[in-house]
Amino acid sequence: MTSYDAFHPDLPDASPGDALPLRARLHHIRADALDADTAQTGGMRRFAAISGSTVGSERLWMGQTHVAPGTVSADHHHGASETAIHIVKGHPEFVFLDDSGGTPEEVRLRTSPGDYLFVPPYVPHREENPSPDEEAVVVIARSTQEAVVVNLPELYVFRGGPHTD
Repeated sequence: MTSYDAFHPDLPDASPGDALPLRARLHHIRADALDADTAQTGGMRRFAAISGSTVGSERLWMGQTHVAPGTVSADHHHGASETAIHIVKGHPEFVFLDDSGGTPEEVRLRTSPGDYLFVPPYVPHREENPSPDEEAVVVIARSTQEAVVVNLPELYVFRGGPHTD
């Protein structure tokens, strides 16, 4: 039996030329098969597991991001995508600007393994790994089928409403 993505042992073997419908079966993405050919931000390495191109998802992207010790990512946002983050390893910090007090102020969210974070659409932010010797690893889920990343020259306060990139 061919286990080309180990999704179900009872389905027929597939030849390389066969085109089984992506949305008619389960997909098993092994840890060593994550796709590094995804949108990137300086200081980070993103790996796709679930995406439109890997499994045919239509409204979801999921993968992991690795942030090296002592690294600060570029400022960025994720377009119209909602982003959920689960901290697996390390203590990454997430930074954004807030002006609810009348003056823009940098807010730093310090996280630990097991924590979750939600990033709304278009909110500029960056990730930092202040550890001098431990890589930070997070699992990310997005409400779009690909990893939308819009790199920015700097952080700014997002006030909502209609947005164009």
